[in-house]
Amino acid sequence: MLRPLVRLQIRSGVTFPVLADLLRGLYVEVARDDLLPDPRSRTDSRISLMTGVHRKELRRQRGPQPAEEPAIVTLNSQVLALWLGAPDYTDAAGKPLPLPRNGPAPSFDTLVATVTRDVRPRAVLDDLLAQGFVTLDAEGIVRLKAEAFLPREGSEAQLFYFARNLHDHVAAASANVAGQGVRPFLDRSVHYDRLGTEAAAALEAVAREAAQRLLIEVNRQALAIAERDEAEAAANPDRPTRRVNLGVYLYAEDEAPDAPKA
Repeated sequence: MLRPLVRLQIRSGVTFPVLADLLRGLYVEVARDDLLPDPRSRTDSRISLMTGVHRKELRRQRGPQPAEEPAIVTLNSQVLALWLGAPDYTDAAGKPLPLPRNGPAPSFDTLVATVTRDVRPRAVLDDLLAQGFVTLDAEGIVRLKAEAFLPREGSEAQLFYFARNLHDHVAAASANVAGQGVRPFLDRSVHYDRLGTEAAAALEAVAREAAQRLLIEVNRQALAIAERDEAEAAANPDRPTRRVNLGVYLYAEDEAPDAPKA
């Protein structure tokens, strides 16, 4: 039963350390909330015995935790984000440059080395080629095919981001409703219905292009902001931190003939 699950995790870029950390917390949560309904029985010794999680780890989990659980940020996604946003790897119009495999910057090897020196650039290239995100021609030029690091249709990564987006929507709605010293979050959409198929296709094309342009531009500026922020993080490692997430979604479906107009 676990083999297909692990296969899906690997294909979706979910590494073992990320999954292990998530499972450790989930084991404790299920034992505490689902299997020990009596609060008096929820002792560290009992939970540790049931789950195999050490009591020292249980005490750590009860302490102050980051606002954000470990994110699934793969090496590939970091490489592609840099390729899409860094000035050294984009042209004047902001398009990702074709890169020679090796040599001085900008090259694919230097791009990977900017993110990590623990993994050989050839291994990263082989993985991106296998996933269909890049091409490699006879002259040794690597070209980015995808405009963003999108999960494959039906992949586990889509379920992960669906859950994260659902969490953020609920949090945004709660903050907007509460309005008690919490800055309202942005949660808006453009909605049109009862459109003809040609009009709907035209609107969908406009939306896709605009959304992609927005995300690439925000990513480009975010890289520069994050780079400036590294100096402050080094000087003040215990500072409070925040997570910022900008997402877009596009959904279209056929309507029933008798569907009411929104």
